[in-house]
Amino acid sequence: MRMIKSIKELREALCGERNKNKTIGLVPTMGFLHEGHMSLVDRAKQTCDIVVMSIFVNPIQFGPNEDLASYPRDLERDTALASARGVDYLFTPSVSEMYPTVNKTTVTVSDVTESLCGASRPGHFDGVATVVTKLFNIVQPAYAFFGMKDAQQVAIIMQMVDDLNMPVTIVPCPIVREKDGLALSSRNVYLNEEQRRQALVLSRAINEAKDAYAGGEKSAEALKELIVSVISHSPLADIDYVEIRNYPSLTEAAIISGQEVLIALAVRFGNTRLIDNTVLSPVKEEAACFAQ
Repeated sequence: MRMIKSIKELREALCGERNKNKTIGLVPTMGFLHEGHMSLVDRAKQTCDIVVMSIFVNPIQFGPNEDLASYPRDLERDTALASARGVDYLFTPSVSEMYPTVNKTTVTVSDVTESLCGASRPGHFDGVATVVTKLFNIVQPAYAFFGMKDAQQVAIIMQMVDDLNMPVTIVPCPIVREKDGLALSSRNVYLNEEQRRQALVLSRAINEAKDAYAGGEKSAEALKELIVSVISHSPLADIDYVEIRNYPSLTEAAIISGQEVLIALAVRFGNTRLIDNTVLSPVKEEAACFAQ
């Protein structure tokens, strides 16, 4: 694995790979890697000849009262994990390399950014869209791999790529969970033992909603009420939002019928904000029932 900090050096290296007709895939991360990130690398290696992983804690996607300064970092550990998993290039630019001057250009995606985490974290997705655009321009990947852990982010990046005719295919990858159901997240390290135990209520609430849907419940409001009720049994849980939206448009859903629907939630345990979700696919499920 080759570690690179310079945009110029990375571009030159990848130009050489493209001249050999190598297909390049990008796995963008903020580091403090876990098995969720590694699953993206695995998918990238199945799809591409060359895998580029970026590790960059992007300051412009953090709000003024968020955890930029304390966001977990361990580049030595991350380097070992990336190398062992078969990453070809590890791009670890500094903030001054990515933003050498005050940024006067921002990429804004409207509509799909305005609900869910976009409502709770104003400006966050402008920062995400801007840095992802920069990474796409630097790496020029044929494919980019994003985890469905942040399903709204995936929808936003797909919208941006479509709208701006970016020559990259976005590959959404499934959420990876601990054995007890907690979705893997770099921020899980913030949780104390009791918060970690109570955080299992998130996947439990989602599973109960999925069971209710499978049992015939198609009302989004009824499923939301069920999720809130389950989460409310955890005394440390402070709900930011529970939403059910059509996916990937993120328009409001009243009755679940005929298209994919996202069940998404964000809940705080102490100072730690966790997100989780699942996507229901009514068309596929109804087709499977019909086939039987």
